[in-house]
Amino acid sequence: MGRSPTNTKEKILQSANDLIWQSSYGAVSVDDICATAGVKKGSFYYYFSSKAELAITVMEESFINHESAMKSLFSPDTPPLVSFESLVTFIYDKQKEAFNKYGHVCGCPIASLGSEMAGNEEIIQKKAEEICSRQGAFLKAPIQKMMALKLLPQDTDIDALSSQITTVILGQLMLARIQNNLTNLKQNLRTSLFQTLNIDHEKD
Repeated sequence: MGRSPTNTKEKILQSANDLIWQSSYGAVSVDDICATAGVKKGSFYYYFSSKAELAITVMEESFINHESAMKSLFSPDTPPLVSFESLVTFIYDKQKEAFNKYGHVCGCPIASLGSEMAGNEEIIQKKAEEICSRQGAFLKAPIQKMMALKLLPQDTDIDALSSQITTVILGQLMLARIQNNLTNLKQNLRTSLFQTLNIDHEKD
């Protein structure tokens, strides 16, 4: 968010991103996207064969924009609990930024698109599953560190725990979106995350 598009494709992507998160994928038409981007419909179809193809490109762009931050949060030199604390702050700050821009809680855009179009647009559903898996992969290294530090049992199922953490995060974001309220998101996310990790969330 925050960039100024400099070419036609970027304008289309930015307009689609803004319109979809302001309302929903189903409520936004190709005409709406072109009008907001200030481009002709022919330009849209030059870059994208369909609205669904545009949506998965927006999803990929969203992931890429956050990927470097995730790599930094989960740097090999960072203690695992510090990484998870920083993750909570990062998620909250991004939600606050989106709230200030769009005027409502957006939740996870990837999960929102995936759940909205489940059963209707298979390529969107599959893209959402793929990106959730890629996001979950960042959690495995800190879980392994916690096992090495004996903060987690040695027989911990890393894949299962990373999946549980992802589910906790998505659940808290969905609840915040339903309530359209960020007031308790940071603390609730931290508490539920650390409970999932079996760590006393009251400790610093």
